[in-house]
Amino acid sequence: MQIKIIVVGTVKEAFYQKKIEEFQSKIRKNLPLELICLKDESIPKQISDVVIRKIKETEGEKILSRIQNTDYVAALCIDGKKMDNSKIKKSIETAEQRGKTSIAFVIGGSLGLSDAVVKRADEKISFSNMTFPHQLMRVMLMEVLADTICGK
Repeated sequence: MQIKIIVVGTVKEAFYQKKIEEFQSKIRKNLPLELICLKDESIPKQISDVVIRKIKETEGEKILSRIQNTDYVAALCIDGKKMDNSKIKKSIETAEQRGKTSIAFVIGGSLGLSDAVVKRADEKISFSNMTFPHQLMRVMLMEVLADTICGK
């Protein structure tokens, strides 16, 4: 089983980047891990619902181009199932039981995920009812995966 993390946007904050690298190293000792960082679209100051939809669609196309048919996809969405470490582990086990070669965790850009990405997902997961910056969510996901896969 391989873990893929597909994210939109970059992490500019050095303290977030350092933690991500620490968790990547820990996870890779137990399972192959691929972190796929996609360029986010610029958001104009004057934004309409049409522009929001177009940005999400463009970012969604980039995400979908990196997902294989053999991937089990877990989209991080605020309205997804509330997850804890044991449920994340269960998602990984479910992917293996379905014969998938990898599980792809998807984190959208600052405007969220396109409908097409959510539709492709095998499950929608959430860590909280709160909205977190996508850079911080990347750190949180990596920490949960490191703990789930490698233990404390």
